[in-house]
Amino acid sequence: MKSLRFRAALLSVGVLLVLLLVWQIATLPAPKSAAMAMSEEYAVLMGKSASSEQRKITGFPTPMQFSSLALKQLSDPFYNRGPNEKGIGIQLAYSLGRVAIGYLIALLVAVPIGFMIGMSPLLYRTLDPFIQVLKPISPLAWMPIALYTIKDSSISAIFVIFICSVWPMLINTAFGVAAVRKDWLNVARTLEVSSLRKAFLVVLPAAAPTIITGMRISMGIAWLVIVAAEMLIGGTGIGYFVWNEWNNLSLSNVIFAVLMIGVMGMLLDLFFAALQRKVTYVE
Repeated sequence: MKSLRFRAALLSVGVLLVLLLVWQIATLPAPKSAAMAMSEEYAVLMGKSASSEQRKITGFPTPMQFSSLALKQLSDPFYNRGPNEKGIGIQLAYSLGRVAIGYLIALLVAVPIGFMIGMSPLLYRTLDPFIQVLKPISPLAWMPIALYTIKDSSISAIFVIFICSVWPMLINTAFGVAAVRKDWLNVARTLEVSSLRKAFLVVLPAAAPTIITGMRISMGIAWLVIVAAEMLIGGTGIGYFVWNEWNNLSLSNVIFAVLMIGVMGMLLDLFFAALQRKVTYVE
């Protein structure tokens, strides 16, 4: 097992080095034509640096340039110099806060309802048509309705997180509860265990891995959606940071923000994966 992990780590490092090499080659400066040289000379005579301005607008950063910018951003991630100049740490904190609130509300709604649906075939058949109609709707399609009814952009973003998080948790909870082994339920019935104790001591532990899977899927979707939602609502958040840096023609900061989004998403997924292992019973 350790040998497999070591070889996988070596292969991952190799893939990373290949990607960096391709990146470096792709960002090598192109040979200058006579027209470009004349344009730069004219810019110098006018007191400008055409090459630097052009690089700022259209240039893709080299690995070294990106590393320098990333270190600069990470050295002071919580700076606050005004509405449009906040550090990456502050922007991530705003996004995580919105995700946490919307996700927790979805958790409080989805798990109890999913529990009841899983234990009642009648309730499942009653609510299933509504779930199947609402589940495929894109969360961002709810944004105009939320903005009109709630009239607050930040709360609207939280609502969008709620609406995208609730369905995977609800469906997985219902499936996990309905799939509990009948033998265990029959033993609980034979021992005359009350419905409440049966739910908490038999059904919940048995369905916990499936419920955590739904929570893990919901968190992944919520983290995807918050970036797009913050691009629409503006103000704060990692999504707004990406959009603002694109408007500022800072492609390096956009790439850095995308990398931070991926790293944070990976950390959230690792947390739920560890939680899932804790509640999974291995025979």
